[in-house]
Amino acid sequence: MEYTTGNIGRVIAMRLSEGDDLYESIQSVAQKENIRAAAVLITGGIRKASVVVGPKQETPKIVGDFREFVGPGEVLGAGTLYWDDEGPKLHIHTALGKGDMAMVGCPRGGASTFLILEVTILEITGIEASRKFDPQTGLKLLKLE
Repeated sequence: MEYTTGNIGRVIAMRLSEGDDLYESIQSVAQKENIRAAAVLITGGIRKASVVVGPKQETPKIVGDFREFVGPGEVLGAGTLYWDDEGPKLHIHTALGKGDMAMVGCPRGGASTFLILEVTILEITGIEASRKFDPQTGLKLLKLE
């Protein structure tokens, strides 16, 4: 286990509108505001998303098991934001639902807003952390400095 301590810096409230991309919207604000580390909360509507619901394969490299969520539906999520060598990267897990169907996982490409999505970014200050490539998993994982 690794850990470090920091403080809450700025709090950013965002409203995403119909069709706005979840990742693009949050990462662009983080880039513009130079937010290096943050906790991210979302609640509202989701139009569609390709969702990782677990590993399809664990070795030799992790391969995600993707499922398509086709809304419109509801979403509630919590995640983190840290930079890698290219910029800010959001990692968020969500509960998504529509009618009797529910799905829990990590929405990826094409995660778009239905009507409104409320986002709260809680900046974390006083820590050194980033996402670094891990050759064992093939993923960019959190590294605390």
